[in-house]
Amino acid sequence: MPSSARISPALTTLSLTLALSGCVSPITLDRAVRAYDDTTSELLSKQLLVNIARARHHQPIHFTGVSNIAATFNFQFNAGATPALTGSAGGMITPIFGGSVAENPTITIVPVEGEEFTKRMLTPFQESKLTLLLRQGADIDLVLRLLAGEFRRQETGGETAYYNKPSDSQGYPLFRRVVTHVSSIQDRNALYVEPLMFEKRWSLPAEMVTTDGFQKLQQEFSVEYDAAARQYRIAKRVTGRIVITNYDPALLSNEERARMNEAAEHSPDNEIPVDIRPGHPGGEYPFRGQFRLRSFANILNFIGRGIAEEPEYDVPKDPRTPAVAENPIRAIEIVESDGKPDGADLAVSYRDRYYAVRPETGYQWNQEGFRLLSQLFQMTVTDLPRIGVPGITIAK
Repeated sequence: MPSSARISPALTTLSLTLALSGCVSPITLDRAVRAYDDTTSELLSKQLLVNIARARHHQPIHFTGVSNIAATFNFQFNAGATPALTGSAGGMITPIFGGSVAENPTITIVPVEGEEFTKRMLTPFQESKLTLLLRQGADIDLVLRLLAGEFRRQETGGETAYYNKPSDSQGYPLFRRVVTHVSSIQDRNALYVEPLMFEKRWSLPAEMVTTDGFQKLQQEFSVEYDAAARQYRIAKRVTGRIVITNYDPALLSNEERARMNEAAEHSPDNEIPVDIRPGHPGGEYPFRGQFRLRSFANILNFIGRGIAEEPEYDVPKDPRTPAVAENPIRAIEIVESDGKPDGADLAVSYRDRYYAVRPETGYQWNQEGFRLLSQLFQMTVTDLPRIGVPGITIAK
């Protein structure tokens, strides 16, 4: 019995120490991970706002990326026991607990410059980026007002460019009306933004196909033998360029889809054909052309100039376009003020002025636009280098 009494406090102390260690470690890690996540997210938002302010003042844009965070946590716990001061009332053991947590993060910051800057900031977005955004549920009017730099319409005598630039007094209103009309088709769930699917077909004389050649053809193509003509008929299903339509392209003949794709192939990867035809939803205002996508740097310049130098203005929808839910004046409205704007979730200071996304009530168009801008920036990201880079390493 005396032996058991001596062992019990030690066992109790050990059990409590292990329990405390198991509780504190996950809590500390959870808080640290969330803190790093919140910090990097806020830094990105501030970088976007600062670069919009730089563009507003015709200054060069510049971004940095956090390529690596390595945090080491050192958990230390100690426990002991000491006699309690009970006087003559008897003996009693009191446990003593102690502990500490040491954090040692190493953060590598890599500037976006050189070839990386060219790829991410100056290279126009490709058509696949637009379709990816739309498949995530983005509004096409918001996407195009940020991402598209112009609409090129096929007209009698050639092609005319209508720029998404308020200084283009003729082109900007038409660009806005075209985008608003496309948005009205999306509101009716009748907009198609899909790649053209068609078959390419060839014929080969039978004597030109060897046994080995026939086996290789079957691996990639659909092959049929025409005994009467002594020919092999070869077909291959092709995924072509992406088009924006108010009808299902699959309803067209294979030949017409192939012709549409051949015409699109003469355009660069940052152009998306648009074909709005009569007889389908949105056909009350038919047109054909291409949206030409711009680079991320041009998007920032567009927003920055829109603060004061080249502000957007209200453009009513075309009379043929049905009512639309949203047609705001600006793609993203950025506030420039002497002090921090009231109600703004985030603001940055640049050249003694404050810049923030304008707060609004009801539908949060500006916030959605800024969120889309952040997504577009992330979509420019390639793998940041981890070795051999002119980076800044901060060890705390």
